[in-house]
Amino acid sequence: MNSACNDLQRFLDGQMNAGEQGRFREHLGRCLHCEAGFLEGIQLELLAHKALTPEVNPSEGLSPPRPPPPEPGGWKSLLRRRGGLVLLVAGLALSLLVPSLDHAGVDSMSWLVKEGSRVLEARVTYPAVDSHYRPFVPNRGGAVSAPGVETVPIQALSKLEARGDLHGIATAYLLRGAPRQAEAFLKRLPPSADRDSDLALLALEDARQGGGPVDTHSARLEEALVLLDGVLRAAPRHPQALWNRALVLGELGLSLQAADSFSEVAKLEEAGWSAEAETRARTLREATLLRGRKWKEAFASTRDLLTDPAAPVPLELAREHPGIVRLGFYDAVRAATTRAEVLRLQPLARALDERYGGQVLQRWVSQVAERDFARRAPLAREYARMVLGTLPPSGEVMARLRDSGEEDLYLGALVRAAAGRHPADVATLVRLGRASEDPWMQLLVEVEQAKVEQREGRSWAAETRLLESLETCLKQRMVYRCLSLERALADLYLELHRPAEAFQHAWSGWGRAREALEWQYEQVFLQLLADVARYQHSFTSARAYLEESLLRMPEDCAQRTHVHSNIALLEWQRFRPKAARESLERALECERPLGLTGALTLSEMARSIPSGNDAQVLRRALADLRRGGVSPGREALLLSIEGQFVMEASRDAGQSLIHRSLALAEQEPDSVDARKAHAFGYATLISEAGREGAWDEALRLMGQELLLEPVPMRCLLAVSLQHERTLVLVRDAKGALKGSYSTERKEPLRDDASGLVPAELLKELVGCTHVDVLTRPPVHGLTGLLPDFLAWSYRVGRGVQPPAVVGGRSNHLVITEVSSPPSLRLPKLGALTPPRVPDPWRVELRGAEATPSRVLSEMTEASEVEIHTHGLYSSSMSDASMVVLAPDSDGSFALTADKVRRTRLSRAPLVLLAACGAARTAPFPHESFSLPMAFISAGASAVLASSVEIPDTAGAFFEKVRERIRAGTRPSVALRDSRASWREAHPEDARWLSHVLLFE
Repeated sequence: MNSACNDLQRFLDGQMNAGEQGRFREHLGRCLHCEAGFLEGIQLELLAHKALTPEVNPSEGLSPPRPPPPEPGGWKSLLRRRGGLVLLVAGLALSLLVPSLDHAGVDSMSWLVKEGSRVLEARVTYPAVDSHYRPFVPNRGGAVSAPGVETVPIQALSKLEARGDLHGIATAYLLRGAPRQAEAFLKRLPPSADRDSDLALLALEDARQGGGPVDTHSARLEEALVLLDGVLRAAPRHPQALWNRALVLGELGLSLQAADSFSEVAKLEEAGWSAEAETRARTLREATLLRGRKWKEAFASTRDLLTDPAAPVPLELAREHPGIVRLGFYDAVRAATTRAEVLRLQPLARALDERYGGQVLQRWVSQVAERDFARRAPLAREYARMVLGTLPPSGEVMARLRDSGEEDLYLGALVRAAAGRHPADVATLVRLGRASEDPWMQLLVEVEQAKVEQREGRSWAAETRLLESLETCLKQRMVYRCLSLERALADLYLELHRPAEAFQHAWSGWGRAREALEWQYEQVFLQLLADVARYQHSFTSARAYLEESLLRMPEDCAQRTHVHSNIALLEWQRFRPKAARESLERALECERPLGLTGALTLSEMARSIPSGNDAQVLRRALADLRRGGVSPGREALLLSIEGQFVMEASRDAGQSLIHRSLALAEQEPDSVDARKAHAFGYATLISEAGREGAWDEALRLMGQELLLEPVPMRCLLAVSLQHERTLVLVRDAKGALKGSYSTERKEPLRDDASGLVPAELLKELVGCTHVDVLTRPPVHGLTGLLPDFLAWSYRVGRGVQPPAVVGGRSNHLVITEVSSPPSLRLPKLGALTPPRVPDPWRVELRGAEATPSRVLSEMTEASEVEIHTHGLYSSSMSDASMVVLAPDSDGSFALTADKVRRTRLSRAPLVLLAACGAARTAPFPHESFSLPMAFISAGASAVLASSVEIPDTAGAFFEKVRERIRAGTRPSVALRDSRASWREAHPEDARWLSHVLLFE
């Protein structure tokens, strides 16, 4: 709740202008408090309207008398005098007073369906609307527009309410341009295919009309896809779900899947709908495949130049597809065996120079034409064979090119060697590329140099290089090279397991590739977007991206292996082992190595659905992954995968491999691969100890993994999840250790851990004054693990104590009334209530002063930190929740977990994050990544934060917790007692309290 809630009554009374109404409707869709008040208002107004409208006996043949005209003060005043009911919901939320309707019109529902074109491109499931087909006519700009807000007939709604037709009311609001109200009524319906199809429609429309950041757009589309996939699993021929799924896929740019979904609608032979669906499917499919054919034609035309001296020079194609044609142009010039063959390419050089600016290609052609072709021609022929794939860029041929003096040929061969994972002299590649006058080649070698830095573990240097090169590339408008830089950045961020930043470049590259008609890069970015979505647990979108990439290149065996091995991992993560095995078998049809995702899936499936050939397949995949050498971190990860697989056949051999993995991982503690190996290895060892009933060993391993020494000897809860395996350990108040091990988990763990601790183990903790909770991902940071009547906290180990601070003045830093960026359109938060007692330690940062840099600087010496501002989750900005501050000079406004983790809090402060959703944890399988964890890493002694939205009054709640802690109460006890007293004092505003978590 925030100050916007104070405007609910003005909204209900219709006292807002159109702009205010629009802003409040956005707030209404996000605020549970206002939604409850709004629904109550609707019910009251419908009851009031019914009471004020006399019933008429149809046999009398009389029309019902109209109510008297509104007196000053409007309907609200009239209702107060007539029935004591205070309500008029504007439109209902829009001040819409409508003439009464005749009974026949209401009963027939004809008022819902207008003549002419339909209001929405999507399909609603309400039969009275969907059974009447009408064409959809987009606006002149071609964009889909939301329906304007129109009159909602109140008497008609009253009739619907009287017969309990909430679906009809929801549809009326939806068609009249009030989606938040429609959603509120739909959510009151029992679960059904029709309800979920309409909820998906609302998510689609919100994504189209929201105007928010691109990740919000993607999140709403993911929500729509999940709902529609659920409908279609239960009812595969559901017409509205098939139609709306096609629209969602089209919004994501997945046009071939959208066409397939429309084709399924066409098969249903519905009057009007099937014809439109068939037309839409044909248009989408033809436009997409035509784009692919033209790109392939351009690519083939440059290959023809290598093999046919009389092949036409693709001048027209160079204008439409300058990127791929320029790439082929380099190879054609290098492969030319005579002066004449080189000079015939001069017009193509001129056309490309005109497209990119300058004359660099024309000068290069002239220089090559002057070479001694008696010496160059044999080398040019060998180069052509490299390009065509009949001669590998390695061994003697590379030595001949190196010693030939034909540096352009050697540069091209080095680029091919590096791209094909052959040994390559990258230093020479970089030197030759930088020495050229060609910006294209200079940008290319920056990518290769960044790969070297990445392999050497200097990822920060690679990141800086690529970002600077991308900025240069965009200024030079070399789109094809920019795409390679976007790809390199997305790859780098995925390797560093930073999907939020990977998303930025994958999404940008995906859009830029489509604009530039670069078909192959469209494929690349589709698969990168799938990886990002999988990392963020958006599994439905991830599968959609993968399947679209396969539909576009079904003949490519490497594509099929990659796509199906990734789908196998997705299905395994969604607890669909049979589907995972089927996808893995399809991935093996091309007889290619499975890659890292396939190897990981195979290793996981060894526990439940093994196959006789798995060991050989895994050995081949691991050998391919090790080809060319790997870092200690990557080798540790591969050993952990191998060890988990071997464990099912030989426990001793599997444990030996995992212990080797853990030893290697310690050599590269900052490597993401090493951190994954560390987490995956311990997960397997802990689960194995649990399977054997070795509770002490399992607890010892957890303490060792979490760097928690010593492990508390009493009042302890420890939880470890490894896919289907759940291990729960409890030490009671006397120190007795009990445990529970299960392999019955059938679905992913969501945002709540309620029920994870068996009731018989929960009883063992009832006598504890405080419970230390040790957890591993994905449990760490979830709510509901223990009931509120227990005092407990997540215990975070770091192996070292916070630095002792001797002397110095205590400093209570409070960040409040932040001037957030206007572009975020966040409502202003209410001012904090002044402290009840004088606080000489208190230092406040307000308004525009509360920037990230200033806050981080002030926190370093603070002994207490309170942050009262908006919390925000943006998958394109941070992988965990962040808090919104005032913009810095560079425009940055977010206090993210990454920024906090790089800070050092010298006075081990207590941190109170009074911001919505500040405890939200990224869904990473190998580490707990959140704002509270970042503060602990930076040196905080304890952090309180909520995983959900909180009201303005939460500031007072956090203050009470802080006062109790300052008085000497243990933080977990202070939190428990403050919860109890707050519930007693504010029973109507207590749902969020259970979501306030403590980390110590």
